[in-house]
Amino acid sequence: MCGVTSRPRVVCPDADLTGYKVEATDGNIGKVDKHSDEIGDAYLVVDTGVWIFGKEVMLPASTVVSIDPGEKNVFVGLTKQQIKDAPEFDRDKHLGDHGYRDELGTYYGTGGALFGGPQV
Repeated sequence: MCGVTSRPRVVCPDADLTGYKVEATDGNIGKVDKHSDEIGDAYLVVDTGVWIFGKEVMLPASTVVSIDPGEKNVFVGLTKQQIKDAPEFDRDKHLGDHGYRDELGTYYGTGGALFGGPQV
């Protein structure tokens, strides 16, 4: 069972979030295409579908507010516009390119240390 602990930490052991709907603070933004729950490197890749012409964005796990496994929803603490304006997910750079990660960290306000948010 997924849930939010007393600290802002999302706990969802062994959950496959692929396909879950992603809800921004002002409505649905897309679906989870990929995710990682590695400690210190937790993130979601969200496919925004037709809403912004199929753009995929990487969201740090620290943006996740809660998860509803019954309804298969992931709630994030960002607006649709913030997600729309986020740098596009780059499958070739997301693992080893420190410049790309710094760009994401700067956008999300975490400096270069983007990942290491809540474990999803």
